[in-house]
Amino acid sequence: MDDLQTRKAIIAACLKMNTVGLNQGTSGNISVRVGDYILITPTSIPYEDLLPEDIVRLDMDGTPHGLRKPSSEWRFHLDILRARPDLNAVVHAHAPYCTTLAIMHMDIPAVHYMVAAAGGEDIRCAPYATFGTQELSDRVIEALEGRKACLMAHHGMLAAEASLDKAMWLAVEVEALARQYHGALLLGDPPVLNDDQLAEAIAQFTRGYGQATTD
Repeated sequence: MDDLQTRKAIIAACLKMNTVGLNQGTSGNISVRVGDYILITPTSIPYEDLLPEDIVRLDMDGTPHGLRKPSSEWRFHLDILRARPDLNAVVHAHAPYCTTLAIMHMDIPAVHYMVAAAGGEDIRCAPYATFGTQELSDRVIEALEGRKACLMAHHGMLAAEASLDKAMWLAVEVEALARQYHGALLLGDPPVLNDDQLAEAIAQFTRGYGQATTD
């Protein structure tokens, strides 16, 4: 997609994020790599009021361009996309079940094979740091090592993928996993997949999983 198409796609994804219950208000944010810069949602503007020109351009050195200030979480968006050439879009949300687990500093273990969609045997919870800080960004980068999604203690979740469509798909799947894990915890100590079962699930995702592998 070109610059304008990407701006429109970001706005559509923001609206969808709230419509499907992944986020509330303006608490989430989205970024997409476009060539040698990224586009990111502005801070504190209701999604329904967003226009393409409100989306902020950030150079890879962090220099902003545009009419608005970038999201307060611009730092981890930029750091993720600089550190991970395999990823081109980041979706961050205060998804209810993910945030519930994150408040308890809980990872999501392999209670369902869909955990492999995030790239590994679990979905880690990054330790708490104040929003918008370099410390938070550093902890998120560490939690994402070998992964495409993580929780953030006392904060929320994020999902990153090769395209915005894939990142949105993964974010919805991670919230579904969090809801399932939360429900299983109410019934007892959930069993997890063994190493062989998990390895096969990861291999399946590596080979490609359904429509999620298309751009």
